[in-house]
Amino acid sequence: MTTTGRPGEASQGGYVVPLVAATFFMGSSFVAGKTLLVDGFDPIALAGWRFVVATAATLVVALALGTRAAVLFDLRPLGAGGILALAAIGMLQTAGVMILLFLSMQIVSAGTAAVLLFTNPIWVALLGRVFLKERLRPGALAGLGLGIAGTALALGLADGAAARVPLRGALIGLGGALCWACSTVLHKRARLSIGAWPLTFWQMLVGSIAMLAVAWTRGEHWPDHTSAAQWAWFAYLAIPASTGSFGLWFVALARGGAVRTSSFLFLAPLFAVVLSWIVLGSALTPLQGLGALLIGMALWLVNR
Repeated sequence: MTTTGRPGEASQGGYVVPLVAATFFMGSSFVAGKTLLVDGFDPIALAGWRFVVATAATLVVALALGTRAAVLFDLRPLGAGGILALAAIGMLQTAGVMILLFLSMQIVSAGTAAVLLFTNPIWVALLGRVFLKERLRPGALAGLGLGIAGTALALGLADGAAARVPLRGALIGLGGALCWACSTVLHKRARLSIGAWPLTFWQMLVGSIAMLAVAWTRGEHWPDHTSAAQWAWFAYLAIPASTGSFGLWFVALARGGAVRTSSFLFLAPLFAVVLSWIVLGSALTPLQGLGALLIGMALWLVNR
């Protein structure tokens, strides 16, 4: 006799699998990036070329999934104001976030950088209250309090001086989180009439061009000699950890909704911390681990 699964079991798996895969790829990107930085790659040039490849891969995926080229490349419906807003989102979401993230990872561990960057929903809640007049629910307020306390612990402020995260690296990392938050608020305020894939393609394209321009002014360049292992890490960073994470995240959003899906965003820094410990041998102190846990709880509360 054959048996069937419980009703909704298959559809639940069709939501959970891409959600977990997306957050795993997000978290693992920090380890891949840190590995290449330790090998001596220039940070902004690395981030720029990462997103050049990711932009090309996004274009291929979008067209393969049925997005018409005429829709993807036609920005006229946005108008001048919408195009400027789209460019600003690219400068903040891709260029600003990635420049500051990779500079931060030169100073702090991959796990710490991930924890700092994924505090962005906390800052979105605060900025949304100021600029969008969004009401903060009791759960969100509790999340903000937990997030601030967790950030302080994650930075080692309650540990001894030796355990503290270097202030410069911490501020740069938090700057990346603020860029991401500003981009989110701008996107909400602009209400751009553009699909998810065209938005992803254009903001990646704008951001990658900006990053390469900044890298050129700083005298950064691709290494003269790149090993097979380094090419493998870069390919992973550019395609699965970038285009793959975006694509799977969109699938999860479509199947589970924005509110439900975003409440699981805390999985990304969790994966980053665990993989950083396994692959790179770095670890948080117990109090910093508690801080990361509080930030995860804060993300869950704020997003719900």
